[in-house]
Amino acid sequence: MRCTMMYTIIQVLPTDDYRVYLYFAHGEIRLYDAKEILEYGVFKVLWDKKIFAESCTVLNNTLAWDVKGNFDPCECLDLDPGVLYEKSIRVDDPLLRYA
Repeated sequence: MRCTMMYTIIQVLPTDDYRVYLYFAHGEIRLYDAKEILEYGVFKVLWDKKIFAESCTVLNNTLAWDVKGNFDPCECLDLDPGVLYEKSIRVDDPLLRYA
């Protein structure tokens, strides 16, 4: 049984190269390379770097892209947080470099 808190994402930070820092509720920070999904169906719209960065958010307790701009959790492009955890690597907080 998976611990729900372990896979709850509370903050995301997109990069210029289609990666996203994922801040999990249990305190871990991971880096996900989203390029692997950009070839598939509805995710192709995210090749536009402006859309990728500006619509990247947290909805449904996970990484999502609010491409319609209405913050409707039923209309976003989101990914399973457990899969994101497994397909990402653990990293240090990138924001601490600027503190």
